[in-house]
Amino acid sequence: MTNGPYSAHYPFIFELSDGENSPALQQGEEEMAAAGRRGLSDAARERKNRRRRELRQQRKLEREEERRRSQQEAEEAAAAATSDGEPPLPPSQAATLLPILASAAASSFRFLDEHGHLLLPSHSLSLESVISGLHSLLLRPPFPRAPPAPADGQGCSGGNYWFLRFLASAASDGADPRWVEAFRMSRSSFYLLLQTLAPSLSCHSSVAAMGAAPPPPPDHKLGAALFRLAHAAPFRAVARRFGIGGGGAAACRAFYEVCRSVTDRLGHLFELPSDVKRVVEGFRWEASLPNCGGVLGFARFSVGDDDGGAVLAQVVVDSEGRFLDVSAGWPGSMSPAQILPRTKLFSSPAAKGLPAAADGHEVDGVPGPSPPRYLLGGSSCPLLPWLLTPFPESDTGEEDHPSRRVFNEVHAQGMKLAAKAVEAIRWRWRLLPAGWSSECAEALPFVIVVSCLLHNFLFKCSEVVPEEALDLAVEERFPGFEGKGNEEGERVREALAAHLYSVSQKDGLTVAAL
Repeated sequence: MTNGPYSAHYPFIFELSDGENSPALQQGEEEMAAAGRRGLSDAARERKNRRRRELRQQRKLEREEERRRSQQEAEEAAAAATSDGEPPLPPSQAATLLPILASAAASSFRFLDEHGHLLLPSHSLSLESVISGLHSLLLRPPFPRAPPAPADGQGCSGGNYWFLRFLASAASDGADPRWVEAFRMSRSSFYLLLQTLAPSLSCHSSVAAMGAAPPPPPDHKLGAALFRLAHAAPFRAVARRFGIGGGGAAACRAFYEVCRSVTDRLGHLFELPSDVKRVVEGFRWEASLPNCGGVLGFARFSVGDDDGGAVLAQVVVDSEGRFLDVSAGWPGSMSPAQILPRTKLFSSPAAKGLPAAADGHEVDGVPGPSPPRYLLGGSSCPLLPWLLTPFPESDTGEEDHPSRRVFNEVHAQGMKLAAKAVEAIRWRWRLLPAGWSSECAEALPFVIVVSCLLHNFLFKCSEVVPEEALDLAVEERFPGFEGKGNEEGERVREALAAHLYSVSQKDGLTVAAL
């Protein structure tokens, strides 16, 4: 079953289709173009209505989540206020204190409203959370709120809101570090991304519901979506900062419109089928691994209030940490060995493709047989001709099997690439590890795929995550695969181990780390 650019063959599983020219993506683009014209066919009208229903459901879930969080903050604030065992204030003192608290909250809000663009986003969001908690504690607005200004005709409320002040104060030469602090990218990358997504965003704007507030301009949509991704900001806070008329519901709609545009316009950045030569050459030079097509890893993303709730994602990365393939949304109760056969990667010719070259290969002056193209995978996966897992520790003795020990050393370094790539998107896009509620978990796989595509986009812009931010990256632990390995896979792994050992002996050293 195809849904726009996704293959939804399992509940809430999202994988991009095989390329920007795929029939599914072409169909999606045609549908969006037709939606802005009169005389829609019955099928197109039904698709349009279905999208509206999906957006309404998503907004309902987000509003429920925000109400739950507000209630939790109020309960925590009330508990903190009474946890010291002090008796409650007499009514006369409370009556005196409440106006003081209200005045302090009003002053704090005015400061945030006027100078929030000069603060770090994390600081301004924390201050706003404190004010909101005080609001809930007082059970009435702690500061006078002006009536909402009329929209300016472009979906933005009037007034000098945060985003306008930010644009006016940020350096136009792109050197202002606040761009990276706010949006996790430089000014030049922001506007390059805007230029790439703008046609799709304009298309989405054309299908706004009748009678609804006009959508915000593309730069506001993009900024709002990136700000939420980067800081896990509530939709109401996003709407206020970007002047989005319609409040949190409109901000929610803009967020998912941008996410869809990212998958529409940047889906080609998953390069497993299209950029084989670059990927293979990268592993050849970085790790003396001939014909390696990537590293297969798995990541957990927390869902729900209990410790065990999770959504799993299967990823393939190259030697530089770019994502080549992503399949997200698998239940946390499944093992990698159960997930892999159900993914498009398993059945795709690109996963097993290139036949061995007839004339062999030579790496660092050491000739050897050319294996079929393969991926490196963890011990939780089955050994296959195109998926090479490490040798069991019992089979890597220093004296009896030195080549296996060398293979496992290189393999372990390779697996770190997948762990670092996942850690990079968690570090950059704080919405991913924010702890999604069970009610909103349906959207998480979609956001994971979008985060990986933006990671690849910024990689092409030479904006990478600082290496020190990835020092704590560790490979996810899963139960080891207990089935029998594939015989052809065992032969390929032994041959590659012998080659890596030859390379290490040529230099008189252990094979270099990735």
